[in-house]
Formats: sequence, C-alpha cells, structure tokens
Amino acid sequence: MLESMKNRKSIRKYTTQDIPKPLLNELLEVATRASNTGNMQLYSVIVTRDKANKEKLAPAHFNQPMITTAPVVLTFCVDANRFVKWTEQRKAEAGFDNLQTFIASTIDTMLFAQSFCDAAEAKGLGICYLGTTAYNADQIIKTLSLPRLVVPIVTVTVGYPAEPLPGQVERLPLAAVVHQEKYEDYTPASIDAFYKDKEELEVNKQFVKENNKETLAQVFTDVRYTKKNNEYFSDVLMKVLKEQGFIKD
Repeated sequence: MLESMKNRKSIRKYTTQDIPKPLLNELLEVATRASNTGNMQLYSVIVTRDKANKEKLAPAHFNQPMITTAPVVLTFCVDANRFVKWTEQRKAEAGFDNLQTFIASTIDTMLFAQSFCDAAEAKGLGICYLGTTAYNADQIIKTLSLPRLVVPIVTVTVGYPAEPLPGQVERLPLAAVVHQEKYEDYTPASIDAFYKDKEELEVNKQFVKENNKETLAQVFTDVRYTKKNNEYFSDVLMKVLKEQGFIKD
C-alpha cells in the first residue's frame, strides 16, 4: 500500500473498459468508513455515467477531456440537507446553516473523497481530482439539481488507466512542509533551497519560456492562478454559500 502511494500519479486518460457497479459501490462503501465530524456524514456523492450528463457537466470544468472520456465522474458534495431533514422529522432543530458547518463538512467530504481514491487505486483504477468544482459550483448546482445546504466541493474522474502512463509530478522536499514542535518561518535561503529542484526541472523551465516569463513563480501568479481570477471565483463561491444557506447576508 505504501509503495503504491509513493508511486501514485493523476490519471487523465482512460481505457474504454467500464467500472462494474458492484465494484464502484464497494469502493464507495469502503470510503464511508473515513473519519467524519460526529459521525453525521455531512456529505453526498453524485455518480455520473451517462454520456449526455457528462457533456452537461463539462463546461463547468472548462471542458477538460477526462470529464467526457472517463467511464465515471464523481461529484463529492457537502450535504447538510439530509441530516437537517432527519432532525426535523425527529422533533430536533439543527443549527447547521452556518460557515462552521460548511467548513467541518468540507473536511469530511474531502476525507470521504480521498478514502474512495485510495480504495480505487488499490483496485487498479486511476483517478484525477478536478479543482474546477469550487470555481464553478453555481453551474454544477444547476446541472445536478442540488438543493439548499448542498454544495459541490471536488470532482473525481475514475477509470482504468490508458497506456502510456504519465510521469510522476515533482513534490517539494519533506523539510519544506514539515515543522517540528512549532512553525519555523522560511528565510530567503530556505526558499531558494526548497524550490531549487522544482525550478531546475526542464519541463518547468519550458513553462517559463513558453509563457514569456522570468521565473516559474510568475507562471503561477500571472498565468495559472491570477489575482483577478482568484477574486472572481471567490465572489462566485461566496454567492453560492449564501444561496445554499451556509452564509447569511
């Protein structure tokens, strides 16, 4: 299991082999064993197999090919709706229409999603996370008919990996992310040391060249994740949280 995790990679291209429903259900059931707040399981997952429905989801994910080519698309959602309805039917009043519940439920949803991914990879399947879910949550809510107190958090495409497999993407050294006992802030020298290998990769040097930038950092801030886009999608998400009942005006 550890060796598999050490060698894992995001899979964006899949064979045409379908995922049997019993296998998918087994993996999802295993994932429900993940830790969660108060054992309330404030999450849901929408399974999309139908080609037409995948095509409806695609624009919200900037038409990334794996949405329509993966045999299964899973949209993992924060879901306080189910639990609140249960409490109402049992003469209890839930105070779950707030940011605290959304944050706790987001953590639980991601634990559920990651547990599914670990189980899927253990069965020889490939997965890819799509962060575009939070960007265009408003579109996904409409497409999937999500009610109040339900918000899409992350989408995962799943399938049997197609050859050739992609290379493994680099990671920062462990010392860059682990702090012992207390947080040790970074110095200019440690930043240089921790990002040295990343910056010297030929593929990253090519990104800098292709985008006419001076540094790799500029590729991230000026091209991939711009301030303008971050602020726009933040506004979209805030609107979604208000409309779905997690934030009050």
